[in-house]
Amino acid sequence: MRMMIFGAGYSGQAIAAEALKAGAEVSGTTRSPEKSALLRQQGIQPFLFDGTALSAELRQSLAEVTHLVQSIAPGAAGDSLLTLTNGDLRSLFPKLEWAGYLSTVGVYGDHGGAWVTEDTPCRPVSQRSVERVAAEEGWQVAAEMAGIPVAILRLSGIYGPGRNGFVNLAQGTARRLVKPGQVFNRIRVEDIGRACRFLIERQLGGIFNITDAEPAPPQDVVTEAARLMGVEPPPEQAFETAELSPMARSFYGENKRVSNAKLCNLGFEFLFPDYRTSLRQLWSDAVWKP
Repeated sequence: MRMMIFGAGYSGQAIAAEALKAGAEVSGTTRSPEKSALLRQQGIQPFLFDGTALSAELRQSLAEVTHLVQSIAPGAAGDSLLTLTNGDLRSLFPKLEWAGYLSTVGVYGDHGGAWVTEDTPCRPVSQRSVERVAAEEGWQVAAEMAGIPVAILRLSGIYGPGRNGFVNLAQGTARRLVKPGQVFNRIRVEDIGRACRFLIERQLGGIFNITDAEPAPPQDVVTEAARLMGVEPPPEQAFETAELSPMARSFYGENKRVSNAKLCNLGFEFLFPDYRTSLRQLWSDAVWKP
């Protein structure tokens, strides 16, 4: 297996780690020359990609890729890879066998706190989620044209080593915003990598919610992290009067409980099925630090 990850950031590196465990050759793109060294240290062959132009070296590498992961968010102009290929994946990836597209549970929009599954119609609220829906549809069409399975991984709020409530508490940036009835799902970054490997090994395509099993109020997660640390949690703040960026406030406009039953019914087991299990492991293993 020769894998290429477009956008080898936090989630992409977790996917790469699992692929490397499986014996794959893994490459990944970054916009930053400084981050190339970090990727190389992890066994990932780095390529620079600004989202618009492919170097001759990168094009040559893509010709050998068998498994592709697109982690770069779309913009107003659409998905970068679909634009570069005009939807013809074979033009860049003649040996491609499987593709994965990292999306978001934000595509479901607001469901008033009700449960949603992969069969729930998308009702995106934000422009970024509208763009995600369009990208998902574009990848499904492109994969059908190429004759390969494409897995759409709809991710919930991503956290893990270096990005979690402990770090926020230690840095003084943690907040306990309270909006009655509001819940969010979360996902440990390692489980994103493991889920991707699971889907690849079974050559599975389709839409999959990659999320924990316990949607919970965000202030409860901060409280639990503070309890484990042995510190006082920050005071509660009413959402309505809190100072928030427009993007942060928009997240609270979408309230839903996202089910991961489809993936579990296929035999996948989450290492971190809820935030309590995850936070205990982060704290006890001292992997929470930046």
